[in-house]
Amino acid sequence: MTGSRFAVFGAGAVGGYFAALLARGGFQVAVIARGRNLDAIRQSGLQIESPKGNFSVVPAQVSDNPSEVGPVDAVILAVKAWQVIEAAQAMHPLLVPATRVLCLQNGVEAYGQLVQVLGSQHPLMGLCRIISSVVAPGHIRHGGLEPTIALGEHDGSPLSANARALADTLKTAGAVVETPPDIEAALWEKLLFIAAVSGTGAVSRATIGEIREYPPTRELLRQIMEEVAAVARARGVRIADDAVPRTLTFVETIPASGTASMQRDITEGRPSELEAIIGAVVRFGDEAGISTPAIDYVYASLLPQEHRARSSN
Repeated sequence: MTGSRFAVFGAGAVGGYFAALLARGGFQVAVIARGRNLDAIRQSGLQIESPKGNFSVVPAQVSDNPSEVGPVDAVILAVKAWQVIEAAQAMHPLLVPATRVLCLQNGVEAYGQLVQVLGSQHPLMGLCRIISSVVAPGHIRHGGLEPTIALGEHDGSPLSANARALADTLKTAGAVVETPPDIEAALWEKLLFIAAVSGTGAVSRATIGEIREYPPTRELLRQIMEEVAAVARARGVRIADDAVPRTLTFVETIPASGTASMQRDITEGRPSELEAIIGAVVRFGDEAGISTPAIDYVYASLLPQEHRARSSN
């Protein structure tokens, strides 16, 4: 870990939080940001509100130009799902042959998109679990869940030296780090969770606590999970037999006031990750001949507003 350099590409609710953890731990981390976020972090650093303790920190470097940062040992890619290809095309100045790029996007398509742009040697499959939101540029509120990152090689092989260094550094900085034996199955299990919570929350405009309280929304939550699991298995993903009941039990542990980022974006009229979280399951279900009536309903209900948000931004 000594002497390693890291970059966090995208400093929103997820990237900003983990960049701040790394910087607070004394690690060399460059933040790639833009617009008002860039200006705020340059001026005041990153401000973190968290039940684990509030803190402020100044990253080693803040820029909107990867060429100013130069090569690093690992990149945490934390842009929104629809920005992955654009970000990958811009990050070449950060890369040398051993550099690993960890994608933390919702959905299951980011890794494949990175491979298309960067080749297979750089991308590292991953996911994160955290409830966080941007209060203001450079100001992030961690609202719940133990901040966790899971990562692994797509083929299940041992982590490369730089991937292991990134995992160890994140753990030292204060994140929970997991290296599941089947990272693709873990990614689909997260999609099972986030599609259900995001989709049910967005169509009902309800918090996690409200979704749990009412039998119809609780049932919609379960149906979406079952459909995602069926689609995953049809695609050959070895998702666990108990994935749905285990995820429903996990939902009980989330703070009652919690909401998903896709839901918040839709509620506030911003472009969202609807296509990556919900639309992808619709597409994959159609390809595999798997019926997904609950997910189809959610997608049809939210698509017009998503198009409206994108046409006005």
